[in-house]
Amino acid sequence: MQRRDFLKSAGVGAVAAGLSLPARAETPAIKWRMASSFPKSLDTIYGGGETLAKRVAELTDGRFEIRVFAGGEIVPPFGVLDAVQQNTVECGHTASYYYYGKNKALALETTLPFGLNTRQLTAWILAGGGMELLREMFAEYGVVNFLGGSTGAQMGGWFRKEIKSLADLNGLKIRIPGFGAEIFSRLGAVPQSLPGGEIYPALERGAIDAAEWTVPYDDEKLGFHKVAKYYYYPGWWEPGTHLVFYVNKDQWEALPPSYRAAFEVAANEAHLEMLAAYDAKNPPALQRLIASGAELRRFPDDVLLKAYEVAQQVYGEESANNPTFRKLYEAMSEFQKGSDVWWGIAESSISNFGQAVRRMK
Repeated sequence: MQRRDFLKSAGVGAVAAGLSLPARAETPAIKWRMASSFPKSLDTIYGGGETLAKRVAELTDGRFEIRVFAGGEIVPPFGVLDAVQQNTVECGHTASYYYYGKNKALALETTLPFGLNTRQLTAWILAGGGMELLREMFAEYGVVNFLGGSTGAQMGGWFRKEIKSLADLNGLKIRIPGFGAEIFSRLGAVPQSLPGGEIYPALERGAIDAAEWTVPYDDEKLGFHKVAKYYYYPGWWEPGTHLVFYVNKDQWEALPPSYRAAFEVAANEAHLEMLAAYDAKNPPALQRLIASGAELRRFPDDVLLKAYEVAQQVYGEESANNPTFRKLYEAMSEFQKGSDVWWGIAESSISNFGQAVRRMK
């Protein structure tokens, strides 16, 4: 008997004996809501949530559906963590330093003044032990966290008047969140926390004197150059800003394993796509802003040096009083020591040389 005929006969015999191959379990249809902290007008940063939702649907044959809501539609822009924690929504897309008032350690998931750049922070989280430490912290809030995109290094913001020295910060009303706000306060400024949609009108009517938001592409969309012409760099308080996806812990654990895998894969893809998009969009946006009258300025050395000094004081004080912050900060700082050496030898040196040569032509 031929082998093919034998297998065919064996299959028929198995069916005749009442045996059958196990049927694949049908995965459930699940619908989630995602609350974003960002307006739809900021297509790239808001788009991180849409990228994740689209890929999750594709990876699960449309059976796991996530609907994204812009900031303020169902949850206030700065209310995403509470909403996910309380299971008002199953998941959210936000920046962890918005919840600095709950625990300053939360800010380390997003960025730290004079800290890791975007690639360094991604490396620490995914390959340097950072994710395990962050998950320990977020477990206290009933939340599971995932990479949610990155803007890369940010600009230093828009100022209605020129900053010529440290003294010009005295009394300056500036929109800025997190540790950046605390450091600016110690430098004599008056920080304020405002969601993206409220910054332009506050600048326009003089309620604030300066504002940082993100990067040239988004800043151009919000029109800050029309009401504050001085555009400063570097954004020392946000050297590599990460966004984050939050998932309610109970909802996460109730998902089928294949859906969990789809969500995590989609989150990593959204993270990469957002960074790539900003890296492509920011150079031409900066050129357009300058052509429109924005005046590019570098922060004076005395501002940068004093800000760095104050930042180290702030971290020391917080480490002494906050065990969670100390654990994360020490791990991140240890990683940065080696990473900065490598970055200076490899990445920065060739980049700086190339830029210098091209300027000479």
